[in-house]
Amino acid sequence: MLTKRKKQNVIKKYQTHEGDTGSSQVQIAILTTEIDELVGHLKKHHKDHSSRRGLLRKVGERRRLLRYLKKEDNKAYEALVLDLKLKQAKKLTKASKKEETVEIADESEISAT
Repeated sequence: MLTKRKKQNVIKKYQTHEGDTGSSQVQIAILTTEIDELVGHLKKHHKDHSSRRGLLRKVGERRRLLRYLKKEDNKAYEALVLDLKLKQAKKLTKASKKEETVEIADESEISAT
């Protein structure tokens, strides 16, 4: 369970404007912090199945919010994923690697001329 102070710090860090407590970015950041705490708890108490069920519910909710954010604001999605150090889907990772390869190739062609 997140303490009030930790939750306020997360909200302050990820809010998009003053007084923002419910944007997708803030909700995803709060869920990520809660998930991290639950993972630590489950490492100690591996037989706690009710907490495991809560963890899976939070992961599902975060996945839905990430999908929504990606659809609505792709730049904010990518920035948030990098900041929270979340794993990205394989399709997205492959696409970004292709873009990097194209950019590197373009830079080498420019420097060669």
